[in-house]
Amino acid sequence: MKSVQIQNYGPASELSVENIATPTINADQLLIAVKAAGVNPVDTYIRSGTNNYTTSFPHTPGLDGAGIIDAVGDNIKGFHVGQRVYFSRNLSGSSAEFAIGIPTHTFPLADTLSYEEGACLGIPYTTAHRALLGRANAKTGEKVLVHGATGAVGIATVQLARAMGMEVIASAGTEEGKALLESQGVQTVLDHTQADHLAPYQTLDQGFDVIIEMLANHNLDQDLKALAFGGRVAVVGNRGTVEINPRDLMARDAAVMGVALANIKPAELSLIAKSLYPLLNGGLLKPVVRKTYSLEETSQAHEDVLKSGAQGNLIIKID
Repeated sequence: MKSVQIQNYGPASELSVENIATPTINADQLLIAVKAAGVNPVDTYIRSGTNNYTTSFPHTPGLDGAGIIDAVGDNIKGFHVGQRVYFSRNLSGSSAEFAIGIPTHTFPLADTLSYEEGACLGIPYTTAHRALLGRANAKTGEKVLVHGATGAVGIATVQLARAMGMEVIASAGTEEGKALLESQGVQTVLDHTQADHLAPYQTLDQGFDVIIEMLANHNLDQDLKALAFGGRVAVVGNRGTVEINPRDLMARDAAVMGVALANIKPAELSLIAKSLYPLLNGGLLKPVVRKTYSLEETSQAHEDVLKSGAQGNLIIKID
């Protein structure tokens, strides 16, 4: 089979397509014929050995993906050959024609979604659900800011918050990003390139009940000043350190919480997937595929996923 590989920690330019043996599975695993693989920032961290991520070599990148079950281990119940699925983790890398699936991280793909859309679900939509509902405990009617909302997790969070009946405000850094958010039904889009973009909300009566933060090292100090009483900031993304004044938290009885999908337990992951399924099948959630790449273009996808101004998901399409 064709598989993207890298032989040691290194830059995206060192990724190459190789012909290797199709993996075999044991009694507790699934073999998935991958039709599309998701590309997320974490894939680049694993490939380069940064942010405390490690792997073994040769390494095939890709945690997310969608495809068709090709074989089912003898000990596995609830899956069948030919079933359409998506997954949020696998054992061999999704940037390949086949991947070894883990039953606890593999889920039915809604009939309304393509494989490319299915490959958007694992990390982005699970992270959005856990940040918004699991960690920040957002409720219907609350005022939510999705701070940096045009990337894969941001779009998923916007859609989920709107589906749950929350008042959604979001931020973008480009006119294209603003147009994307408006197409998603966001009526108030802030320009987060402006230093004072949160100023109108930095009072208790105008503040946000929840802020989902994609770049905490840049925004957290100002986020805390834009919270309502009892407000919560869920930190999804961060690329450095930041100085805050804890009195901004104390004055509001507010809280800051981290969100890392690596910490999720299988039982919670299963509940999230069950919660998302009817919303996806009913069209209330719809992944935005920004661009598709071939296996041979995986290195470019790894470069692009870290660029600012993201507008949806990047996907490797596997023929």
